[in-house]
Amino acid sequence: MAGVGDAAVPGEGGGGGADGQERDGRSEAEQPGGSGGQGLPSAPQHTETLGFYESDRRRERRRGRTELSLLRFLSAELTRGYFLEHNEAKYTERRERVYTCMRIPRELEKLMFFGIFLCLDAFLYVFTLLPLRVFLALFRLLTLPCYGLRDRRFLQPAQVCDILKGVILVICYFMMHYVDYSMMYHLIRGQSVIKLYIIYNMLEVADRLFSSFGQDILDALYWTATEPKERKRAHIGVIPHFFMAVLYVFLHAILIMVQATTLNVAFNSHNKSLLTIMMSNNFVEIKGSVFKKFEKNNLFQMSNSDIKERFTNYVLLLIVCLRNMEQFSWNPDHLWVLFPDVCMVIASEIAVDIVKHAFITKFNDITADVYSEYRASLAFDLVSSRQKNAYTDYSDSVARRMGFIPLPLAVLLIRVVTSSIKVQGILSYACVILFYFGLISLKVLNSIVLLGKSCQYVKEAKMEEKLSNLPPTSTPGKPSSKSQNKCKPSQGLSTEENLSASVTSQPVHQKENVIPLLVTSNSDQFLTTPDGDEKDITQESSELKHRSSKKDLLEIDRFTICGNRID
Repeated sequence: MAGVGDAAVPGEGGGGGADGQERDGRSEAEQPGGSGGQGLPSAPQHTETLGFYESDRRRERRRGRTELSLLRFLSAELTRGYFLEHNEAKYTERRERVYTCMRIPRELEKLMFFGIFLCLDAFLYVFTLLPLRVFLALFRLLTLPCYGLRDRRFLQPAQVCDILKGVILVICYFMMHYVDYSMMYHLIRGQSVIKLYIIYNMLEVADRLFSSFGQDILDALYWTATEPKERKRAHIGVIPHFFMAVLYVFLHAILIMVQATTLNVAFNSHNKSLLTIMMSNNFVEIKGSVFKKFEKNNLFQMSNSDIKERFTNYVLLLIVCLRNMEQFSWNPDHLWVLFPDVCMVIASEIAVDIVKHAFITKFNDITADVYSEYRASLAFDLVSSRQKNAYTDYSDSVARRMGFIPLPLAVLLIRVVTSSIKVQGILSYACVILFYFGLISLKVLNSIVLLGKSCQYVKEAKMEEKLSNLPPTSTPGKPSSKSQNKCKPSQGLSTEENLSASVTSQPVHQKENVIPLLVTSNSDQFLTTPDGDEKDITQESSELKHRSSKKDLLEIDRFTICGNRID
């Protein structure tokens, strides 16, 4: 019976037959000992095992197909979850970017507001204080015999620069009378819309080029006229520089007049198509600047250029309104017709600046606090121009920092106002005098408020030490140690007292028997290489290599204009 049982159940010695395979899930080939003594299954058993696995796979495939239904997919989409806290750093950074974009309009407009009033202060200076300073300089020149010949220099350098500015202003004003505004208006109006659009773009590029080279021409004239005579002559003379400056101011004034005329034609067109195209041109500016790499210094130059552009547009809109009001006999109803278009131009400028700066800061990972640093840097320029060792007038400093040169724009505005408003009778002259005193009051009030705010911004930025440690006057070869000791703040006074004392004090007239001293700015240290300080500069060059890539804003070249040159 045992033999029969063994014969009836083949492969039992290998660990079971078909039932054993189903229970264990293993074939005889996988058993440690099988029938035949070698542990290898026979051919019928192997094929039977493969057939079992194939049927099992088919069963699983059918079960998976029945489970992949549309209802199951929808339920999975509706109920699946994820955890944002697993990537907390990334989402926190994204949230900060959103908050930065929300802060950009406020911080940018603060900077724009402060910068526009700085440009207004420099612009009002040409109409208010510059004529008085020219009168005082001429009075000193006429009464020079009363002072005797004790002084080798007849006039101070600032007085010479004031007289040159006044003479350039007067000459260019009389030259502008030979330019017919009405003929230019009708000539531009006869052109097609596409031509005017191209002309307007060319005028914007030409305006930046003129501004970039114009301040260099004026600075060359001022330095040539006030350079110490003991030095070897290395210039072409004052008179050629003077004619170059007159030609520049005249051509730049004509350029701005063409801009104002083109804008006036756009305002007076019936379908407003030219005005729409000119406004859309601002949005093209976003494409040209947003997708470029910007650093803090580059963004600072762009901000200054935007301040200058916005202030210039305000003056151009004022000129357009004056010309239109003159044509309609100063009817106040026509002003309300122009008001919506003026608001559209201003709103488009503000919107473009906000969008442009928001995305530039987003793509370059720049925080919104950088605009407060820019504002503090502009305030530093204003405060440093009031010190005893100031090397330039503030209006020139604004021209170098922002590319805003007030002389051509002032010539054009005087030309438009005098041609639009007729002054006849004693009452009219009395109104002009009262208006002039009103401008002086506005200039003084604006200067006082700006100076107070600038001191506040400098203190908040903790830049008083840089203000007190400005390089003093020095000779061209070597710095003067005595002047450095004089410029050090006294030990008994606090930093705030030194700041207020240096701001309110006026420059002291130097005696002419002393060798004239050249004033150098903080930024000029990186532009000039004195002969006697080669050892010190080689030592400092090793330290500059280890500096970070972000420079201090005060170390930017002050002669950089319109954001075109960055050191």
